[in-house]
Amino acid sequence: QVQLVESGGGLVQPGGSLRLSCAASGSIFRIYAMGWYRQTPGKQRELVASIFSDGSTNYADSVKGRFTISRDNAKNTVYLQMDSLKPEDTAVYYCNILPPRGNYWGQGTQVTVSS
Repeated sequence: QVQLVESGGGLVQPGGSLRLSCAASGSIFRIYAMGWYRQTPGKQRELVASIFSDGSTNYADSVKGRFTISRDNAKNTVYLQMDSLKPEDTAVYYCNILPPRGNYWGQGTQVTVSS
């Protein structure tokens, strides 16, 4: 059974940076495209960044130029480097495959951008 564990969130001031990590229990990275999603209270979970097996990436317009997704297949880990953070980036961040599977959602990691 696949387990995805997110980490690296925290409280950061506007303009700051954080690096999120997503560790998988299985070697799913070699098979599936991976994505970082985020959710705020009262809103649907949204895809913010994705990375495919060939290394190509896509980003939501709201994070383009500020976030960078990367993967390390040897470590079964996906990263999200977040720079120039804004208060509107505040959310719980999750990783999952593309398209996401319900039973793969982990606990997520809280990112709070506030002065």
